[in-house]
Amino acid sequence: MRTRQFLKPRTVGRDVDQLVDALPKHNIGTQGYDPWGLNPDTAKITFTAVRWLYQNYFRVQAKGLEHIPGEGRLLIVGNHSGQLPMDGVMVSFAVANKSENARLPRSMIERWFPSVPFLGNWMNSVGGVIGDPKNCGKMLEREESIVVFPEGIRGSGKPYRLRYQLQRFGHGFMHLAMEHNAPIVPVGVVGCEETMPSLVNIKPLARMLGMPYFPLAPLVPLPARVFLNFGKPMHFANDARNERDVEWRVEEVKDAIRDLIDAGIAQRKSIF
Repeated sequence: MRTRQFLKPRTVGRDVDQLVDALPKHNIGTQGYDPWGLNPDTAKITFTAVRWLYQNYFRVQAKGLEHIPGEGRLLIVGNHSGQLPMDGVMVSFAVANKSENARLPRSMIERWFPSVPFLGNWMNSVGGVIGDPKNCGKMLEREESIVVFPEGIRGSGKPYRLRYQLQRFGHGFMHLAMEHNAPIVPVGVVGCEETMPSLVNIKPLARMLGMPYFPLAPLVPLPARVFLNFGKPMHFANDARNERDVEWRVEEVKDAIRDLIDAGIAQRKSIF
């Protein structure tokens, strides 16, 4: 609390203050948090840094943001990469920074993140939520938009030689979309593979530290250009007869994401 009170007046400009205040927020309590830990003041401090990264460091180009509705339940589903959750941060900021119908998406985070000192609490304060189906379902019922990376650590922790090759998708997001009648907007993320390329996963060190992986990678993210391409909403009725039907629908989403990744790769003229 004291750190936030110290930093906010010294770091947050009027434009960021107004941007976050204008975003729809649900159920902020008297202590300044919503039921999942979002704190608008922490979001403002974070947005100040993220905006600089978005505009000046990664020089993000986002297309298709008109496919993100300004209200209503929504799953934003993309490819995962880059060791750190920079892809989720950039996708969320792009949606929150829209000129029209902006909103603040919530991001599903890996279960091990809250075990990291400071990092877990900070991610909750800026909108991250542990990737539990019950959490996600409750937020969809409250008409939230949620960023999901169904590859999980299979995507974020993969070595650079597998860049832009989609790994196995979990099916949970599709079950949620069908059960809660939530449209899916696919997004292809290009550039985050190059921000922290991993040469190898040091498994013994990962086990010792209780982490899912420990990459041999740059100590800080590299300034690769990032391209975000959002596709048209996809709708799936809750009429799957078995898990095979669900798998086919997951493959439809993967195909859409592949096409959007290919579009992003075609757009960039250089990695940096």
